[in-house]
Amino acid sequence: MPFLTDRKRANGMGSAKTGTAQFWGMTISSVALLVLVPGFIFTVGPMIGENHETVTDYFSRPFPALVALLTFIVGLVHFKNGVTVLIEDYVQGLACKIWIIVMTCVSYAAIATAIFAIARIAL
Repeated sequence: MPFLTDRKRANGMGSAKTGTAQFWGMTISSVALLVLVPGFIFTVGPMIGENHETVTDYFSRPFPALVALLTFIVGLVHFKNGVTVLIEDYVQGLACKIWIIVMTCVSYAAIATAIFAIARIAL
């Protein structure tokens, strides 16, 4: 069967049925980051160079803590989804599965660390 075209080889294999969900997930998180990142910069920016007590007092208020927390969570979920697509495209076989698991664990560990750190400051 060396004379089959690419379309004939792919015919009947079906789609992965996840491309649209990944696309919308990345699009929604991108739009959320368009709002959150400037908000994060404007809330964290004035605290650069301040002493520890001033920063902890500032982030003990709900708005700056919430903006920082949402930015970290949405940013790291966006990272996880993007790096998963990247790994699926460029790594094959068992290594693909291992790297996806490792990067998912790293992303969720970073999210848990961000939640713990901000909750410790805010509460």
